[in-house]
Amino acid sequence: MHKYILIVSLFFSAPAFCQHINASDYQFLTRSEDSVKDYARRMIFDSDATSRFRADSFFVKHFVQALKITNSFYYPFDSIITVSKLYAPDSSFRIFTWQLRRDDAYYRQYGAIQMHTKDGSLKLFPLLDISDFASVPTDSVRTNTNWIGALYYGIVMKEYARKKYYTLLGYDENDFTTTKKWIEVLHFDEDSKPVFGGDFFDYPKDSIKPDQPAFRFCLEYKKDASVKMNYDPDFDMIVFEHLISESNEPLKKFTLIPDGDYEGFTWKNGKWTYVNKVFDFKLKEGEEPVPQPLFNDDGSLIHKEN
Repeated sequence: MHKYILIVSLFFSAPAFCQHINASDYQFLTRSEDSVKDYARRMIFDSDATSRFRADSFFVKHFVQALKITNSFYYPFDSIITVSKLYAPDSSFRIFTWQLRRDDAYYRQYGAIQMHTKDGSLKLFPLLDISDFASVPTDSVRTNTNWIGALYYGIVMKEYARKKYYTLLGYDENDFTTTKKWIEVLHFDEDSKPVFGGDFFDYPKDSIKPDQPAFRFCLEYKKDASVKMNYDPDFDMIVFEHLISESNEPLKKFTLIPDGDYEGFTWKNGKWTYVNKVFDFKLKEGEEPVPQPLFNDDGSLIHKEN
């Protein structure tokens, strides 16, 4: 559970807030935040699944009401630490995601994309997780209504042929045997509706990675393993740990663990192109290129990025 809080708190940056919201609306949003943050806490920490799902229902209802306030896009909701809040680097939208647990064998993600609008009105796309019904979740382009759920902790904006693409880094506790990390490319169609996935990955076939064509990238690995996957701005690359099977059975995802090597993707000609070996040496424990977290496990701020 502490890992969950750390992930949803890793990255948060937003445009300037207060000058865009009038005083009475700001006060309403502050009161709304105070009320919904309790539901947000309970949907993660309540002891039984029924209470968690009930808290989620109340959270969604009251959170959407708050988002209807004019220029709510600029309000950070930064005391709601169990929900990931990522702004696009160009401030064209922000994306909320969170995760609910029924039991150790069942996790589901929820979310919404709030668009930046000129008049401050609410334009919201709910994200509906249908992972349970997707036998091969990497095999198709999807919309917000048939989304492959993830708890997003990073976002990278790239451009190709005068079009913007937003790469989302996500986390999914999946079940009691494995955890997943995702790379999902989001863009918007001619009607300004979100599109998830596409022909954005170029890598050679192996027994660990998703079969090609893969419209989103996934690393699935042993439940208690710790696998790094982050965007490194110094390398301008998505860097992730190389996985091996501890029992020489690479098709069994619950046997996959990191071996100290790093692979990566670099953006080239509109695709994330595979880099076999990011470093010429194996990194020791503690030397991995990961961002410094912003919060302690209890949610207190320990670092602030520009």
